[in-house]
Amino acid sequence: MTNRLEEELIMKPKVYIAKPVPKEVEDLIARHCDYKMWRKDEPIPESELLKEIADVEGLMTPKGIITKEFLEKAPNLKIVSNIAVGYDGFDISAMKERNIIGTHTPFVLDDAVADLVFGLILNTARRINEFDQYVKNSEWNHHLDSEAYFGKDVHHATLGIIGLGRIGEKIVKRAKLGFDMNVIYHNTSRKYDLESKYSIDYREMNDVLKEADFVVLMLPLKESTYHIMGSAEFGMMKEDAVFINCSRGKVVDEEALIDALQNNQIRAAGLDVFEVEPIDKDNPLLKMKNVITLPHIGSCTRDARFDMAMKAAENLVTGLTGKTPPNVVKELQ
Repeated sequence: MTNRLEEELIMKPKVYIAKPVPKEVEDLIARHCDYKMWRKDEPIPESELLKEIADVEGLMTPKGIITKEFLEKAPNLKIVSNIAVGYDGFDISAMKERNIIGTHTPFVLDDAVADLVFGLILNTARRINEFDQYVKNSEWNHHLDSEAYFGKDVHHATLGIIGLGRIGEKIVKRAKLGFDMNVIYHNTSRKYDLESKYSIDYREMNDVLKEADFVVLMLPLKESTYHIMGSAEFGMMKEDAVFINCSRGKVVDEEALIDALQNNQIRAAGLDVFEVEPIDKDNPLLKMKNVITLPHIGSCTRDARFDMAMKAAENLVTGLTGKTPPNVVKELQ
């Protein structure tokens, strides 16, 4: 005859964690679930993941690619908890068909990404990476009063934000209160409260591109935003303007961006995301001194990653204990 503890262990839902997580996060899941976890630093191979999900009810995964074919390999799956804000890897139709809950981790990384955006703004404007190499290569004997070495002011410049969501608001706060910038924005809906709070102005997208000294793209990837920045859009920007993208790589036509940079249509670019990741070693962007290329590290701080993992675990546990998780993606609500 089994005792009560054994019965509770038997009844715990099975879950799989597809990346290492902090001990506190693992402990939370252990209290409620029968779990296994991928404990290596390198990403889990697809073949291994497909084997592990065969009998689980819950999956916690970084930037999960959840397709109809994937779901066919997981007949018992009830919830996918994404350890990320973006969920463009979710096949929403397939998940709806199976009545599978999909969650993500908004809010906890907003400040970290906004910090990185400003890091890219400052780096590209003042050519920090370029001059770091200049010093290390013993080239300091060049005459720095030449205009060829001048940077671009950030303070009091015009910042244009395309996509004013939670992270966009954090960027506005830094721009207005930290750098006295003039801020204009375009969004699918106007943010009258933010216009009043921070004295920012709404513009049509084309006008943002024409007026801004720095254009920051903060859009989710969906059908309407795919390649929203193309040749025509880069052609509208000032020749001295800087382009920043910390959202999704495929919202930009990368070939058009490369052409704009090569033809001096814009001054510089700061990129944390690309159309294909990891970026191809022969991509021309990697050879341009006026382009900062980062490996999709918007949330890559200790605190942000901890909070993301904990939120993902809370979503997972809540969904498997008969309650509605707090962060179900809007298309599945």
